[in-house]
Amino acid sequence: MNILRNTFVLIALALSAPISAETTAEDTPPEAPAPVAAPAAPVGAEQIAAGVCAGCHNADGNSVIPMNPILAGQQAEYITKQLMDFKGTDTDPAKRNSPVMSSMVATLSAEDMKSLGDYYAKQKTSPSQAPADEKLLATGKILYHGGNIENGVPACASCHGPTGAGIPPRYPAVSGQHAEYTLTQLNQFNTGDRDNDNKVMQKVLTRMSAQDKRAVAAYISTMR
Repeated sequence: MNILRNTFVLIALALSAPISAETTAEDTPPEAPAPVAAPAAPVGAEQIAAGVCAGCHNADGNSVIPMNPILAGQQAEYITKQLMDFKGTDTDPAKRNSPVMSSMVATLSAEDMKSLGDYYAKQKTSPSQAPADEKLLATGKILYHGGNIENGVPACASCHGPTGAGIPPRYPAVSGQHAEYTLTQLNQFNTGDRDNDNKVMQKVLTRMSAQDKRAVAAYISTMR
């Protein structure tokens, strides 16, 4: 009798074991999938200006370093074009030569450069406050507004406007720009080291003396 009872117990245990194992497997919750990292938020123009450009131009584009241009209030299209000209491609070299600027724009996309142009154009300009010689300013004023008929130099105002606001998108605003930066650019146009304007400026500057260029640069820095 005991033998028969033990046999029934063994059979019952044998039948229940798979059911118990199967039930345990089904009841175990599946492992949760690993969390997916959220995509990085796009970097806006303000962040790029603060992180990449501020060291030379200040975050708002009002450079206090005379060799670096004031960008605040400049035409958006002009800024975007200059940034693009600093950046070469695998097939085309940069149209404007500057090792510093080329490294700055290397990681910027076309959309980044457009956004930066829009950003700086909206900033309020703090013009140059550097003092200038009155005699030099008087000469620069004549050249800017009237040119030099004798040497065939056209008035700067014919392209950059009577107040220096420029004519978008080809002719930039110049009023209040640092005299040192302006003079450097005039010299680079003159020598051909900068020629990303179809040589328009070079044709003018070959007729201007070194004193003329200094005078115009000084006068431009005082325009408001």
